[in-house]
Amino acid sequence: MPLIHHLALENAWSEARRSGTYTVSTLGLDVSDVGFIHCSRPEQVDGVFGRYYGDVTEPVLLLTIDTDLLASPWQYDDVPGQALSFPHIYGPLNIDAVVKVEPFRPSAST
Repeated sequence: MPLIHHLALENAWSEARRSGTYTVSTLGLDVSDVGFIHCSRPEQVDGVFGRYYGDVTEPVLLLTIDTDLLASPWQYDDVPGQALSFPHIYGPLNIDAVVKVEPFRPSAST
C-alpha cells in the first residue's frame, strides 16, 4: 500500500467532501485540463510546496492517499530535471482513498 501525497487548498478539499470527488490537478488547473492529478512522494512534498505554493495565502492541506483505495489508475512518471519520479492519479480522486488530512507545515529547510 504505497502512500502518496497531494497539497490541496482548504476550500477545494471542502468542496470535494461535499461532492464526493476531488478533481484539482494543481493550482488553478483541473484533472480535465491536465489529464492527471499531481501528487508527491513524502520526500518531495516540501519541494513542491516551495515551487508552487510559497505565495499562497489561504490554508494548504496535506492529503495522504492510500493508492490501494484509488478508483482511478495511478503511476509514477519521470519528470524532466527531477531525480525521482512523481506519482500521478489519472482521473478524479475518490475522497475515501484519502486516509489522512492535516494542515501542511513546511519543514525548516523549505
